[in-house]
Amino acid sequence: MSRLLQARASFWTATHEIDVLDFTEEFGVTQAPPKTAADPEHATRKGLAAAALVLACALWGLSFPLVKTLHIDQASRVPGASSEFLSAWILSARFMVAALLLAPVVARMGWVRRLEVGQGLRLALYGGVGIGLQVDGLAYTEASTSAFLTQAYCVLLPLWAAIQTRRLPSTRVAGATVLVLFGGAILAGLRPDHLAIGRGELETLLAALFFAFQILTLENPRFTANRGRPVTFVMCVGIAVLFFPMAFLTAPEPFALVTAGASWATMFMVLMLAVLCTVGSFLLMNTWQKRLPATEAGLIYTTEPVFTAGYALVLPVMLGGMAGVIYPNETLTVSLLAGGSLILIANVWMQWRRKPHRPAVAPAP
Repeated sequence: MSRLLQARASFWTATHEIDVLDFTEEFGVTQAPPKTAADPEHATRKGLAAAALVLACALWGLSFPLVKTLHIDQASRVPGASSEFLSAWILSARFMVAALLLAPVVARMGWVRRLEVGQGLRLALYGGVGIGLQVDGLAYTEASTSAFLTQAYCVLLPLWAAIQTRRLPSTRVAGATVLVLFGGAILAGLRPDHLAIGRGELETLLAALFFAFQILTLENPRFTANRGRPVTFVMCVGIAVLFFPMAFLTAPEPFALVTAGASWATMFMVLMLAVLCTVGSFLLMNTWQKRLPATEAGLIYTTEPVFTAGYALVLPVMLGGMAGVIYPNETLTVSLLAGGSLILIANVWMQWRRKPHRPAVAPAP
């Protein structure tokens, strides 16, 4: 998965940018030179690349209402099931299907190398825990809120770099952090007289922390020669193996593992998560991101929560109707507009007019 998430991050000191991954041997990054060309063919390729990445963000954004619908659907068919069981079941099923889809492709590429296995398993650990928290949090918060709060990882990365390098964060990093904190507080419903944060929002913020470490792991120089698809395959297998025992141990009864998926609607939504939101979106990114300057790609990736917010206004009733459950559409509230806008502005600010770098992308649920 060295190119699966294409997660990149470099951040400014007081006068110059620091590469966030220069501070430790454990988490390293290599810089890719920017691509420039003025010919019409290049402009056409850039346009196609930008459209492909926008489509990838649209597919990632779709995963939030899909997972939320699965939670509601399975909770109604498996009485007494905990959110932990439902989250573990969804993730094990989704990544098992994704691994099966990738298996023939990887088989044609030959043996999976030792370093590819190592990187894939580490990504499965960080990403698996992060996505597990994110999916469980979706049982307790709105899809659009989860999508915006997940973007906090973009600020956690430079803060971690500042801690490791023992340097004060730049004005840009400090300002973006304040914006994310205020935006997150608004989305979580915090008020001076009510400072308790909900379980869903807290789990999503913790997920963003694990995503930050997953992103740092992606660019370890030891894995530079790794191939993206084999590493992605190992990661999918690793996440499926991680969550299947959890689903078994938290199931209200053994047969609940079958009951949870015993509907055409559930199987269809799991297939959509695997095909569109996992394999499809990442293949789009792997193929087209290299044709764009990284800063442009980073700005495009900030649109993911915007797509989610748009989907949440119209898709819940449709998905709920397909599954036979009640899932009302979200509404554009002042808190969603204000909190989401602050987080979006913070992410755009982190990307705007920066030196060539590779953008950071967090997984969707």
